[in-house]
Formats: sequence, C-alpha cells, structure tokens
Amino acid sequence: MINYFDFYDIPESFNPDAVLLKKKFYQLSKEYHPDFYANEGEEKQQEILELSTINNKAYQTLSDPNKRLEYILREHNLVEDGAKPQLPGDFLMEMMDINERLMEVNDKDELSHLTNEVLAIEGDLNEELNRLTAGYKQLDDKAKEGKLNDIANIYFRQKYLLRIKESLNTFASRF
Repeated sequence: MINYFDFYDIPESFNPDAVLLKKKFYQLSKEYHPDFYANEGEEKQQEILELSTINNKAYQTLSDPNKRLEYILREHNLVEDGAKPQLPGDFLMEMMDINERLMEVNDKDELSHLTNEVLAIEGDLNEELNRLTAGYKQLDDKAKEGKLNDIANIYFRQKYLLRIKESLNTFASRF
C-alpha cells in the first residue's frame, strides 16, 4: 500500500499546506486522467486507473483533518480495527459519571448542562491535540514516536466522547 504523503511527495504532517495539497491533487488528476491513456494497452490503462483512484483517496484522506489524523496513526500502527485502546482511568471515570448522569436526565436544563460539560471536554481535547500536532513534521523520529502515542491517546478519547455526544443527541430528541 502506497503512503499518501509519499504519493504527493510532501512530508508527513497533521497540518499539511492545504493549497499545496490541492495543487498536487489537480496536478496528478491531470497526469493520471484515464482519457489521456485511451490508446494505451490494457495493462497501462489499468495502472493509470489505479493511480487515479489512489490520487482521489489520498486527497479525500489528507484534506480531511479527522481522516488524516486516523490515517497517520494507522500508518504508525497505533490504530487497528478491533483493537481496544487503553484509555486513562480518570477519563473513563469521568465518562462513566457523565453516562450515569445522562441516564437520569429529566429536563432540558440538565441535558443542556451536561452537553456543555461534554463540549468543554471536547474543547480541551482539541486544544491538546493542536498543541501536540503543531511542529510535528520538524521533529526527529524519536520525538515523533513519543508525540504519536500522545496523539493516539487523544484520538481514542475523542472517539469515546463522540459516542457520548451521540447519546446526548438521542436524549435531546426526547425533550
């Protein structure tokens, strides 16, 4: 499997230059456009089609911050399908507390208070993620490895929080 950053010939980054990304996408879209290879043999046409598909997937992934985050973590084997992440105990306790309070919500005001609490936690996680990803591409490999583990920790907490936000939305529809 080809690495999307290598495919675009740009350094791995959580915050790549959006203009450069789009420029690379359009450049390769032209270069690998199947119509330009209509008179080529079947094998060459298939190769171009695959490159065109990779280009589209690369752009969709790298231009979306959430997909890009997950992609980088997958590339470093920090996210695997079916794997259960080890979340910090204090975070899990806080989430259990929110879940319990959510089950007991009786009115809009309680729900609103709980929602604001969850949004504050989400804001803190986003701030921490931005701090961790800033300057990532300038780090050496050892420093990147340490940062990636911290970033993966935030990623898994965000995923968990997303489930709680979905529960909040479900409860909000009751009032």
